Amino acid sequence: MRERIVVINPNSTEACTQSIDAALEALRFADGPDIDCVTMKEGPPGIQSQRDSDSVIGPICDYVHARGNDAAAFVIACFSDPGLHAAREATGRPVFGIAESGYLAAMTRGDRFGVISILDSSVARHGRYVRQMGIAARSAGDRAIGLGVAELSQEESVLTRMIEAGTALRDEDGADVLILGCAGMAGFRAPLADALGLPIVEPTQAAVIAAIGRLRCG
Repeated sequence: MRERIVVINPNSTEACTQSIDAALEALRFADGPDIDCVTMKEGPPGIQSQRDSDSVIGPICDYVHARGNDAAAFVIACFSDPGLHAAREATGRPVFGIAESGYLAAMTRGDRFGVISILDSSVARHGRYVRQMGIAARSAGDRAIGLGVAELSQEESVLTRMIEAGTALRDEDGADVLILGCAGMAGFRAPLADALGLPIVEPTQAAVIAAIGRLRCG
């Protein structure tokens, strides 16, 4: 029986889940684990505040506990890593948060990372997490594009704003690697890398890569 990695989108926006799923296609291979992307119907349309993040902790933990027998690993696909530690208590399977995985991956690609976020409220939340992880000295900055999760479908305007934010992080803040600070930005990694000439970390990819490595190496 093939092993299965379950990627949980904690918001209820199906288009966001579809974007995540498409970004993970390159990590699906013949003898690798199945990668299932699921939408948390109980969640808000977007995780855009601390309250939104806190509101999905219970549903995530319940879901992880219920799926513990048929999943080899879980990924929480929200850059706030809501319920990460509680979910790890709810299952014996490994649980990966995309923010934690994204920051760790970025620090292998450059000296100072910058984050492109959706909203200013996200910047403050991410800053708290960076300080909690003890990696603030490696952070060049975090800049918001001023659009919510539901607006990320406006591809042309979103990419324009992401390039503007990424350019400022590179040229003004000194970032030499960038992290996409929202799972819904997954489809913009390649065009952003082409535009800016920097490594771009898509954090759900980073988390799933880490999960595959854990399953392969035990």
